[in-house]
Amino acid sequence: MAIAEDETTSDQTTSDQTTTETHTRTCPLCEAMCGLRITVEAGQQVKLIRANQDDVWSKGYLCPKGTTLGHMHHDPDRLTMPMIRTGDSWREATWPEAFAECERLIRGVVETHGKEAFTAYIGNPTVHNYSLSRYVGAFTGMSGISPIYSAGTVDQWPKNVSSALLYGNPWVIPTPDLDRTDMLVIMGANPQASQGSLLAAADVLGRCDAIRERGGTVVVVDPRRTGTVDHADEWLPIRPGTDAALLLAVINVFAADELIDLGRMAEFVDGVDVVVAAAADFTPEAVAETCAIPADRIRRLAHQLAEAPTSVVYGRIGTCNQEFGSLASWLVDVVNMLTGNFDRPGGLMFSSPMTEPLAHLPRPSQNGPDGRAAFGRWTSRVRGAPEVLGQVPVSCMAEEIDTPGEGQLHGLITIAGNPVLSAPESARLAQALPMLDCMISIDNWLNETTKHAHVILPGQGHLEQSHCDEMIWSWAIRNAAKWSPALFPPPDDHPREWEVLLTVAGLFMGAAADEIDTALLDDLFFGGVVGTVVAEPTSPIHGRDQAEIVAATPGRGPDRLADFSIRRGVHGDHYGANPDGWTLARLQEHPDGVDLGPLESRLPELLQTPDGRIDIAPAYLLADLPRLRARLGRSEDGLVLVSRRHLRSNNSWMHNIKVLVKGKDRCTLMIHPDDAEAAGVTAGAKARVSSESGEVEIPVEVTDEMMPGVVSLPHGWGHDVEGTRLSVAREHAGVNSNLLAPGHLVDPLSGNAIVNGIPVEVTPAG
Repeated sequence: MAIAEDETTSDQTTSDQTTTETHTRTCPLCEAMCGLRITVEAGQQVKLIRANQDDVWSKGYLCPKGTTLGHMHHDPDRLTMPMIRTGDSWREATWPEAFAECERLIRGVVETHGKEAFTAYIGNPTVHNYSLSRYVGAFTGMSGISPIYSAGTVDQWPKNVSSALLYGNPWVIPTPDLDRTDMLVIMGANPQASQGSLLAAADVLGRCDAIRERGGTVVVVDPRRTGTVDHADEWLPIRPGTDAALLLAVINVFAADELIDLGRMAEFVDGVDVVVAAAADFTPEAVAETCAIPADRIRRLAHQLAEAPTSVVYGRIGTCNQEFGSLASWLVDVVNMLTGNFDRPGGLMFSSPMTEPLAHLPRPSQNGPDGRAAFGRWTSRVRGAPEVLGQVPVSCMAEEIDTPGEGQLHGLITIAGNPVLSAPESARLAQALPMLDCMISIDNWLNETTKHAHVILPGQGHLEQSHCDEMIWSWAIRNAAKWSPALFPPPDDHPREWEVLLTVAGLFMGAAADEIDTALLDDLFFGGVVGTVVAEPTSPIHGRDQAEIVAATPGRGPDRLADFSIRRGVHGDHYGANPDGWTLARLQEHPDGVDLGPLESRLPELLQTPDGRIDIAPAYLLADLPRLRARLGRSEDGLVLVSRRHLRSNNSWMHNIKVLVKGKDRCTLMIHPDDAEAAGVTAGAKARVSSESGEVEIPVEVTDEMMPGVVSLPHGWGHDVEGTRLSVAREHAGVNSNLLAPGHLVDPLSGNAIVNGIPVEVTPAG
């Protein structure tokens, strides 16, 4: 949905003695990173937000969410001062008071139970926040809190696992080259609602239309006929959790019909014969009934992918948070490799981000003795869940809090997260959080999770801080960069979010709240980052003097880190070694952003595997194939539940904005007409949806948008909880779909939650 400007505005006008200014900005809400023009009146009131037609990245595209940043900034429910809870009562506090209370709470737990009684939860908004994204690592490292939990194990952890095994780094993730492909297969993703995900692009649907206009083909593989299908040539309904079986059948056809052609990838790839042998049992006929896709259509899909001039398979959240998420994530990349559509234009490629993320540095601590990714180095206390990339399933957090014994959790720090709505088996977590002796939340709202905190430390709003995405450019469909200055200064006595994180970290280091020097901690953190980078042999500034680099990078906080990420990156000035390279100061001279051109082949330079090659048949993944084979013989009785998102909703973030939630109720149970008749439920009436974990009652939406046997609930709702301050969200409460998600249901290879494909029963309510 492209939103054009209604009128042309000058940089500064004066009308009736009221000053109006228009600012250029990047929307921070999702991976589309759309350009905005924000009109501000009297230096403090957002009056209008429209698309920036001159933005080099989004070129005038903008979705409805981006127009509401002013509503978020001016939301009367947004917290602007620290809050301290006593019993069920909250009061505003000064920052010294709040930090002193944090010190008291933290010290009490540490002295009684040790630092190991603490954990932290990192929420999804962190990656979209200029300060938090760059300083959450400083917080976890300096505080010594380990292990932590994150939204990643409900989202993309299988993709991190497959990338760690294939490329040697969990955050080296390829992206589809949408602008140059001739065939696009979208699996488990709905860009109509979410734009891109692990795919940075503005107007993905417009790019789908462009593929078709130039004679190409777009196919959507999904249990639901989403809005993305309106921009595709074909919808292939698939039974949830069977994507890996479909992809193995496609590989089976590649081998049987002699369609495998790695192209230049043959120089870097090992294990093709092993993968072909592993796919031998997964013929189209063997998987057709399980996937609910005819065998002849699977064969034709394989030939389409292999015979198109260029093709690319893109798999996203529906291929991750399911029963075989790691296998599906791995096989998406393998299929692209076997057709030669990997690391070449029109296929699956790697970007060259100007803002080089620290996550791209080698991670030897996560590897085994052979230098390859290793998992299961420890297990959780209660469930015995194996560690994967330093984390266990987020559903473990509740049981680690409410189960007595040595190692029980007594303290929790949440950072920009709402796991009471976003974590599986959320009812248990909501009951467990009041058991904590210390809970501190860094958050801007009193929501379903932070209501349990003892102290809430608010950060800046999106418009009160600069913005320059870091990690997201790593999976962008073009090489580009943008930087936006803050529109509004926060109050003088309000610490920046990075200072809040460093202060809380300092408390864990044993310092008194009134003695913590965040500038010193920042210097220590930055010096350590520089030291790590100059010691890395693949870095463009390898071997440089650490003190010299620190001295040559002025400023403080995220601005300094942003400058360093640019200067040390592939496009940077390398601190004088590349005089024509980029710096933050130079980027700031381009308010509409910088386009550095299309994606280019980046292998083998990106590979961090011990031998510099890609083993496409990792034993860790192959060991899960017997479980998938057993799935082929499982009966398909009953209904299964899948999740969904709406264009006007970012998980639970946006539900307190009236202009986004008003209108038709979007928290409904979507069900196919045949299933509705069999269940005895009717459109508009309420149905009871139950699983082994719980039940909810929700209005019914009967639609052939769903394939038979599959029902859908949106996630992120359930705002009817007492004790929150979300006045608009409460009026549109909806139900919490994670009440139905059993915590023990995870993909065993990644620990990622299974929230797509949950067995449920649907009956009339009442």
